[in-house]
Amino acid sequence: MALHPDLQGILINEAQIQARVQELADQISRDFAHITNNLYLVGVLKGAFIFLADLARHISVPHRVDFMAVSSYGITAHSGEVRVIMDLREPIEGKHVILVEDIVDTGKTLNYLYKTLLGRKPASLHTCTFARKKRDGVDVPVDYLGFEIPDEWVVGYGLDHADTHRTLPFIAELKREVYSKS
Repeated sequence: MALHPDLQGILINEAQIQARVQELADQISRDFAHITNNLYLVGVLKGAFIFLADLARHISVPHRVDFMAVSSYGITAHSGEVRVIMDLREPIEGKHVILVEDIVDTGKTLNYLYKTLLGRKPASLHTCTFARKKRDGVDVPVDYLGFEIPDEWVVGYGLDHADTHRTLPFIAELKREVYSKS
C-alpha cells in the first residue's frame, strides 16, 4: 500500500494499535470489575471517537458512553484557550468516569477537562489517552496510556491535520512541509 504524499511514514501500525487497545480494555475491565453499571466513558470529540469506539467494544464491564467537544485552536494550528462547545447529556455525580482523549500534546485540553469534570463530583475520575507526546513541561494525569510517541505531528486513528487523514487505521507522521504552511 502506497502512503499518501502528505505522510512521512507509519509510526504505529494497525495490528499494534488493536493489540494495545485490547490491553487497555482488559486493564480497565479488571480495575472496574467491582462497578455495576456505573462506569461512564467520556470521549473527547472529534479525535477520540475511533479510539473510544474500539476501546468500549472491548471493555467487559457494564458501561455507558457520552461525548464532549472542545475547541482549543483558533484560526492557526497553535493551541489556545480551551472551551467546551458540546457538553455531556447527563450529570456524572457519583459515577466512575474515564475521560478518553486522543492525544496529550500540550496537556491544556486534558487538564481543563479533568478539572471541569472533577468539579461535577464523580465517584472517581480517571484518564485514558491513546497517545502522549514525549516533550518537556507536560504534566497531566494519565491513568491509561496507549502509546508514548515522538513530538511530531501525527495523523490517523482519529488524529487529523485540518480534518484530513483522521480515518487511517494506523498512526503516521505528517511531513513537516504539510503542516508548516498552515
